[in-house]
Amino acid sequence: MTGGDESSVRMRCAQLAPVIGDLAGNAERIEREIARAVADGVELLVLPELATSGYALSTGEARAAARRPDDAMFSRWAGMLGERLTVVLGFCEAGEEPGEEVATVYNSALILTPGTAPVAYRKLHLWDTEKLVFTPGSAPAPVVETPFGGLGVCICYDLEFPEMPRSLALRGADVIAVPTNWPLLARPAGEHAPEVVQAMAAARASGVAIACCDRAGEERGIAWTEGTCIVGTDGWIAAEAGSGGADGGGPARADATIPLPAERRSISTRNHLFADRAPRHYDPRLTA
Repeated sequence: MTGGDESSVRMRCAQLAPVIGDLAGNAERIEREIARAVADGVELLVLPELATSGYALSTGEARAAARRPDDAMFSRWAGMLGERLTVVLGFCEAGEEPGEEVATVYNSALILTPGTAPVAYRKLHLWDTEKLVFTPGSAPAPVVETPFGGLGVCICYDLEFPEMPRSLALRGADVIAVPTNWPLLARPAGEHAPEVVQAMAAARASGVAIACCDRAGEERGIAWTEGTCIVGTDGWIAAEAGSGGADGGGPARADATIPLPAERRSISTRNHLFADRAPRHYDPRLTA
């Protein structure tokens, strides 16, 4: 983390509603959010999973929408960041096969941060019909240095494996960005969506802030939770987007400035979230 006890980060999650087949329109909506975030002094902007393409894709649609991290579109967005803004967004990533035809596609997240090359992460844990379209990633989720500190990234279903946010925090993440598309599930009245509960638990367990950006609308019969939230390092929700739009039909947004105190993992005079761990006793295969 850069800075001392008073360090903080201004975050925004923009709950877009990507449209399958409308790559140009999706790109325009993303560019508007980047420009607005720069104008508003936001330091971390998180956008939904597969924001460039839409979610419920056929294999052919995914291949048609797939882009590589060095695509000119992403380079253009990187040039919009200014000095402080980092952007994390979901995209359909083309594999590395030579030639123009795309054979392998990944459900990926792209991290754009000032002054560095784009970083792509390929989702490790594929959900349901994603397994029919995408290839799972084979590399650990990244932790990248940003102007506000260490940023870890995972995607949607990844967050349901407690090892993921924990490992990112242990590797230096102060904040975890989670582009997501959460299908709407039944839950008791007054309760948070289960995925939000998992984000809160992960944040509290590791003293890390978590920004989850869900999507809005309905797509090919799938209703979405619209559960976008920003969770502080204490595990409490600092901001939610809710449902519906803002700005005359634009996306709902969650905004929060989250403190990142240096001592946040010392939870009492004698207890530390990391130093008190005893992984050799949890599973003989674990050594860290």
